[in-house]
Amino acid sequence: MIIGLTYDLRSDYLKEGFTEEETAEFDRESTIEAIENALQQLGYKTDRIGHVKHLLNRLVKGDRWDLVFNICEGMYGIGREAQVPALLDAFNIPYTFSDALVLSLTLHKGMTKRVIRDCGLVTPDFAFIESENDIEKVNLPCPLFVKPMAEGTGKGIDAKSKINNKNELISVCKSLLPRFSLGLIVETFVPGREFTVGIVGTGEQARVIGTMEVILNSEAEAHSYTYLNKEKCEELVVYSIPEDETAKKCETLALASWRCLNCRDAGRVDIRIDNTGIPNFLEINPLAGLHPEHSDLPIICNFIGIPYKNLIRQIMDSAKERAGLT
Repeated sequence: MIIGLTYDLRSDYLKEGFTEEETAEFDRESTIEAIENALQQLGYKTDRIGHVKHLLNRLVKGDRWDLVFNICEGMYGIGREAQVPALLDAFNIPYTFSDALVLSLTLHKGMTKRVIRDCGLVTPDFAFIESENDIEKVNLPCPLFVKPMAEGTGKGIDAKSKINNKNELISVCKSLLPRFSLGLIVETFVPGREFTVGIVGTGEQARVIGTMEVILNSEAEAHSYTYLNKEKCEELVVYSIPEDETAKKCETLALASWRCLNCRDAGRVDIRIDNTGIPNFLEINPLAGLHPEHSDLPIICNFIGIPYKNLIRQIMDSAKERAGLT
């Protein structure tokens, strides 16, 4: 079976003049090597394709694959993560992870929370900020939390993201809006413990693979798993595998969220505990990072003794079953 690999290589975009922050979600060469090595060890033949434009050129030339292992994040627009799945759907080529609808929806944090709320799941109250005029319309009690609407890897999040009063809200939003054209989301700040729950599988076959608590040390940026804290996680963050009742409640919420949004194969759900002890859905990542040491989902697997190759095997098994390739 021939497996195509689609990805955005961070070094390629840096060479084109994009900044470190702009390329923060893109992959290192070591990630592609790790995925490819795991697939080959599992008996697959691999073909590196690259980003969406490379995929388009290959498709036009007539190249085809039995299945594509897709981790492309894309560069522009709310549908940037959906571009590769949409192209592959047009050519009836199966692929790993979620489809174009799910990847467009979940990139937009506000629309995701609307669906989550409609499913009866707990998430902090929120408001959209698409222009400076929207700032005055925010009618939520402080403290609040502000972040870009459609970014990952903590982009646009720092110690100033926690908002204590209206003046701070105005200042932070005016600073972020020029940098993030797809807007911002303002949420009620959730002050408690933070967890990320790893999930493997699709629909009723989906299951929690492990749960990790994210604990900031004294030198980390305060309040959140910020861009800096993620980039320097080895120095600033302590990870642990909790086994208490709170973690079990987080797993229940995460799995319900995964199924509510129709996510597929593998990913993560980020959850935080409010001041009454109730888990709150924050975000979902259906296209989670797969660096074997640096990304949260493999970190969870490393903690609980699941080899990286086994994680890739489970992702492939789920995708193949969906595609009728098993």
